[in-house]
Amino acid sequence: MRKILCSILLLMISFGFGCATPYQSCGFAGGYSETQLAPDVFRVSFRGNGYTSRERVQDFAMLRAAEVTLEHGYKYFAIADEANSESVSAFTTPGSAQTTGTAYVYGNQATYSEHTTYDPPQTYFVSKPRTGLLVRGYAEKPEGIHVFDAEFLAASLVDKYNLD
Repeated sequence: MRKILCSILLLMISFGFGCATPYQSCGFAGGYSETQLAPDVFRVSFRGNGYTSRERVQDFAMLRAAEVTLEHGYKYFAIADEANSESVSAFTTPGSAQTTGTAYVYGNQATYSEHTTYDPPQTYFVSKPRTGLLVRGYAEKPEGIHVFDAEFLAASLVDKYNLD
């Protein structure tokens, strides 16, 4: 019975988190958020679920930074700071044992054989990557610092992930 309940629980978790975090505002399965810190400075973050790669998280943070830059009337942005991390959680399924047996009767004698199967507890680790960017928007391309063209970058990432 325990094995069935564990299987159902794992199946429910799989359906709930069966794919990488989509490009969306932050919700239960992850997503982006941003905060405006000054007229031209923004903190942008993206949090993935256990099926999201670090590359996807970083790309989606960059996409959101490009969108925020354009939404506020800037054409370029520079990354002033970046922080990458991950949260790791674990869950353990319970162990179980199941014994089956067979009895054979021959006249007034009987024999019995049994077989026990043991499934030990299993521990699973889930890693959820996240990244945060501190970005500054520019109306004109400044000299001497590396900036991204927000429109070009957004189009490139939308194309890469088929986000039409």
